[in-house]
Amino acid sequence: MILPPFNFALERIDMKRFTALLALFVALAPALLAQEHYTQGPVWRIQLIRVKPTKMDAYLSSLRQSTKPFIEEEKKQGMITDYKIFLKETKHSPEDWDICVAIQYKNWAALDGQAAKAEAVRDKILGGKAQAQDLGDKRAEIREIISSELLQEIVLK
Repeated sequence: MILPPFNFALERIDMKRFTALLALFVALAPALLAQEHYTQGPVWRIQLIRVKPTKMDAYLSSLRQSTKPFIEEEKKQGMITDYKIFLKETKHSPEDWDICVAIQYKNWAALDGQAAKAEAVRDKILGGKAQAQDLGDKRAEIREIISSELLQEIVLK
């Protein structure tokens, strides 16, 4: 039996390519598999708020007069993409929340430098830091923030 000549140089090149391809796959596999079920959507800042008894009218007035213009200005300047206010109609306990304020950002990068930009909007809409502090103090008398969260919206594939 005669064996064909074997070219070691050719096999070495093929093994190098195979090894490089395998290394690339191993490096990218976690990223590829991590997003197999969904794509990332916008980022939401959610505040769950419990309004003190008999203070709902006062709190809604405060939201309409101060928060809405502030958020609308942020939206106008492109700092946020949208916002929603939710009123919870079902309570499971007296400790449950009443109102949810949800602010939508395009992505995580949109939060970079957000504090400085928000201060400029605060000064424009509310008149400055002292006025914003007064508003916060008044709101503390009529509501309690139960939770404040950052959430990533996902879209299932």
